[in-house]
Amino acid sequence: MKSDLIQTLTNTFEAHAQQTESGIEYWLARDIQHPLGYSKWDNCLNVVSKAKTACELSGHQIVDHFADVGKMVDLGSGSQREVDDMMLTRYACYLVAQNGDPKKQEIAFAQTYFAIQTRRAELIEQRLLEAERVSARRKLSATEIELSQVIYEQTGGNEDFALIRSKDDQALFSKSTQTMKAQWKVPDNRPLADFAPTIILKAKDFATEITIFNAREHRLDTESAISTEHITNNQAVRNTLLERGIRPESLPPAEDVKNVERRLASEDKKSPKQPAALES
Repeated sequence: MKSDLIQTLTNTFEAHAQQTESGIEYWLARDIQHPLGYSKWDNCLNVVSKAKTACELSGHQIVDHFADVGKMVDLGSGSQREVDDMMLTRYACYLVAQNGDPKKQEIAFAQTYFAIQTRRAELIEQRLLEAERVSARRKLSATEIELSQVIYEQTGGNEDFALIRSKDDQALFSKSTQTMKAQWKVPDNRPLADFAPTIILKAKDFATEITIFNAREHRLDTESAISTEHITNNQAVRNTLLERGIRPESLPPAEDVKNVERRLASEDKKSPKQPAALES
């Protein structure tokens, strides 16, 4: 396929891409009918029908990816009339292309184009989830430092912080820190939280924030009082998770957050830098 045709088709598909109010990307079937190589609407609909079947067989809801809509078209008389059309998500376009005739250059291009677009979206989603986890880990670290400061301010020392923190693991996981480390294969010299999934990091952070608030609000001034408060809060968070079908100790470990952090930093360095704004 010639590069000028590839560029033309790329520009055509990207020009017709639209977004719903909620940010979902879509294409109108009549807009991409001709770029897909179909001169007749009925022929295009036949392929769309096969794509719907593939969508259902893949476990997705057809209505989530194929939405019937109306479209106004110009008539030779200068008037307009409404014709049937269809909103297709990126995944729907991919399925339409996959069920088309690969001998058509347009279909062969569309298969590759929407496969790459879908993969690109998956990579973006993955990166956002990884960034969220790194952010949650940093937030937990900051919250634990604040709790340590509260313990120091209100008990006169923070040597009991490690003991208090180990008790919160027991309350949240119903297993000791060492048992969870062995289960998740965490090195002895690394914090358990560095291998915890995002939901656990946020759960621990929430429980710690409550402890900080109540320790200050009720002026708790002993290790025993703060420890009891922290255990109670972690147990309450655990109960909430269990009620929602999430058992903390049964979750698999996540990738070492330090590795994730380094990978994100490396990707940021490789990204093209935006030009600095000129000062007026």
